[in-house]
Amino acid sequence: MGDLYANLNERQREAVATENGPLLVIAGAGSGKTTVLTRRIASLIAKGVARPDQVLAVTFTNKAAGEMKERVRALLAGASVHAAPLIGTFHSVCLTILRAHAELLGYGRDFLIFDSKDQQALLKSICEELRIDTERFTPDSFGNAISKLKSRLITPDAFTEDAHDPYPKMAATVYAKYQDALKEHNAVDFDDMIMLCVQLFEARKDILERYQEQFRYILIDEYQDTNFAQHRFVNLLAARYRNICAVGDLDQAIYGWRQADVANILNFETQYPDAKVVVLEENYRSTQNILSAANMIISKNKMRKEKNLFTKNKAGEKISVVVAATETEEAEFVARTVRALVRDKRFSLSDIAVLYRTNAQSRAIEETFARRSIAYKVIGGLKFYERKEIKDVLAYLRCIANPRDTVSLKRVINFPPRGIGKVSLTNFFQKKETTKSIDGFFALIDALKEARGTLSLSAFMKLVIHRSGIEAHLKELGEKEETRWENVRELISAAAAYDAEAPEQALTSFLDNAALASQESKEENKGAVHVMTMHSAKGLEFRAVFCIGMEDNIFPHSRSKQSPAEMEEERRLCYVAVTRAKEHVWLLYARARRTYGQTQMNPPSRFLFDIPEHLVSFSVCGEEASISYDDLESGIIGFET
Repeated sequence: MGDLYANLNERQREAVATENGPLLVIAGAGSGKTTVLTRRIASLIAKGVARPDQVLAVTFTNKAAGEMKERVRALLAGASVHAAPLIGTFHSVCLTILRAHAELLGYGRDFLIFDSKDQQALLKSICEELRIDTERFTPDSFGNAISKLKSRLITPDAFTEDAHDPYPKMAATVYAKYQDALKEHNAVDFDDMIMLCVQLFEARKDILERYQEQFRYILIDEYQDTNFAQHRFVNLLAARYRNICAVGDLDQAIYGWRQADVANILNFETQYPDAKVVVLEENYRSTQNILSAANMIISKNKMRKEKNLFTKNKAGEKISVVVAATETEEAEFVARTVRALVRDKRFSLSDIAVLYRTNAQSRAIEETFARRSIAYKVIGGLKFYERKEIKDVLAYLRCIANPRDTVSLKRVINFPPRGIGKVSLTNFFQKKETTKSIDGFFALIDALKEARGTLSLSAFMKLVIHRSGIEAHLKELGEKEETRWENVRELISAAAAYDAEAPEQALTSFLDNAALASQESKEENKGAVHVMTMHSAKGLEFRAVFCIGMEDNIFPHSRSKQSPAEMEEERRLCYVAVTRAKEHVWLLYARARRTYGQTQMNPPSRFLFDIPEHLVSFSVCGEEASISYDDLESGIIGFET
């Protein structure tokens, strides 16, 4: 095991060396947050301060959890450590606890996890039952409302008590029926995982104390992104020993629309008056000019803890502010510049990112890149576990694992088509009337259930795919849909990782992890420009970053103008976007832009004016120009026609 303090700066060393008591680490962008987290975990274990099983580290993504596990494992290599700390997402940690105590909450231990598509199907069914006009009140809108309520730990009963107006009353009825239906299906959704754990801890002090004893040291990554329920969960666990380490950055809190509450990190020192606070300001990613610009942008916010990023890297090039006549010209400039960067062999396509505030802005970029044969990848496309062919296979597996899962049953009972008409399906689900084809389907499911205990998971999945007719169906689609079959084959490969487990447990574990993975997107983007929203860029870094649409009403978004809190979040989003860049930042402003079919004439983004002119290089249509912010604001810049 190497020196756990090697190559750390003074502030990082201070955070890693802190052993007991509440600790708040304010980690600026690119300041080595993951290094501090993983080395602190390794240090606690290596020094004998904590056993590995007494350490819990919670983060938001499977990718981040996986990286932390690998780093901790490498750091402890050679040490006489025979166990590993629990490092996982909020959902995976809560799932582990719920599996152990499901019966106390009225669920079987084999409960299923309903993802967003399952949730939508269930809500649609409930809306139909209640004869709700789904044109006016969509299942999605109820799903969003229910998710918000659960993130605030508000139960159906509590919401019903406070619901007096027509829509809240309707939503309360849907919420109550939805929770009842989940229980009937022996299923939970993602928000339930955290809410049910909190309810378990609050109802059963003995169980809470058991986990408080087990997890004496708790570390939470991206603390600024926690919602009320997540905050309550970790603070209940930490209440006995108070060894809680919150790592985050108020200046990167950009998920208020997902119910993240910046008050959790802002009020940490109020909740823990004896907390030690360590501020990480040294950046290892960007040039000083990029950091100086970012510091000036974020300094205008009031809800923050003071810090100024600095680096030992060179000053670097100035921030490029580019004025274009239209979004088409803006996209052409980006394409030309990308070509030039790659042609000069200084950059590969994957070193470059194009960021925008809203998805609608990607059209011009995508069209221009396609026309100029520039390879690009839109991050945030359809996720692997949300693809139809994958959902179909998983639905068969879930029918086999849980006979009460009627959502999955409805999906596959007539897929691939086996001649079961709508009337027959209605009669079956309402009156349990069967037909020869329906009986044949259940005979297939029964046969597959019998085979489940005799085969490895990958072999069993192959059998399900073959016997169900999915394999033949996909192969009949021909070369045009070949990727669908390739996706199914990839699913079989994923299942092979569970072949060493007992067949019964393997299927449950696989379905659990598939549900957890459906929350995220596995992106492999080699040899292509990354095109994405600014929100999607959080946590990533690129040598060159283009931020398009730097116009008021687009960025900051028009919605934020009436709310100081929302405007501060928009400014934080700008800070996040700029600090993704290592070497170059282009901020592009179009005088006219077609948005949702209408031409808009917007003023330059107010965020542009936050950057001192000595840090900026101006150009018009890509041609360097001697202009100033005053020229931008007055709109006197001319364009050739």
